[in-house]
Amino acid sequence: MVNEKLISFDLYADFAFFKKPDFNDGLQLSYNMLHKPALLGILGAITGLEGYKLKGELPQYYQLLKDMPVGIEPLRHECGNFQKTSVKYTNGVGYANADGNLLVEETMLIKPAYRCYLQLDLTNKTQAKIHEYICTEQCEYIPYLGKNEFQAWVTHMQEWNTLPLKPSASFRIDSLFVKEGSVRNQRAETEIAFAFDNLESIGTFSYFERLPTGFNEELMQYQLSDFAFTDWKLKPESKISSLYQLTSLREEKIIQLF
Repeated sequence: MVNEKLISFDLYADFAFFKKPDFNDGLQLSYNMLHKPALLGILGAITGLEGYKLKGELPQYYQLLKDMPVGIEPLRHECGNFQKTSVKYTNGVGYANADGNLLVEETMLIKPAYRCYLQLDLTNKTQAKIHEYICTEQCEYIPYLGKNEFQAWVTHMQEWNTLPLKPSASFRIDSLFVKEGSVRNQRAETEIAFAFDNLESIGTFSYFERLPTGFNEELMQYQLSDFAFTDWKLKPESKISSLYQLTSLREEKIIQLF
């Protein structure tokens, strides 16, 4: 459609911390991959949308952007992983621990980078502003990856021609994708089939992580989905929805939008 446009930009930082809601004994863990709610927060910062203000109320950026399809492709990774380290610090503010200082150990990612794909409806005022700001390298607030000391850079904006993909041959997905499937009669259905038809189809890794895709608005908790990322080629009968073939002046990609 004329009023729809698919763009991408590269997002990277020296460090990142995408906090998992579950932690134990002061150890706070980070997701390895950028996830959709975090990406929407970054877009909200770029365009100046409001964040969290009231307890039990989702922020403005999420309410305005939650239905926008996105795709995420890890860059500069090691078989889907980013190097990690941990840091220990003391939180001495009164509201953190009424009994004294709170000792915290926190994991962080080192030099993570992602290519972010956005399917924008240019008739939507907010999404049109995202397009304008990304294309002209503007931002209202400095974007960061999880913590405000982890400033992020936004580079290499591209516009893509896009077509829905209906595979007729083996194919490789360049982005994260949701592992779709259900369990029936206590038996897991096989939803992804690997292709071994020639040497070119042989990959080197498959990475899996359970990541947030949005919020349960009643419980105010993350909604999670099982994601995969692999350099293996997949058979055309693999059941993976919302795949798109992208082409630009420089390259071609197959991604999933979710």
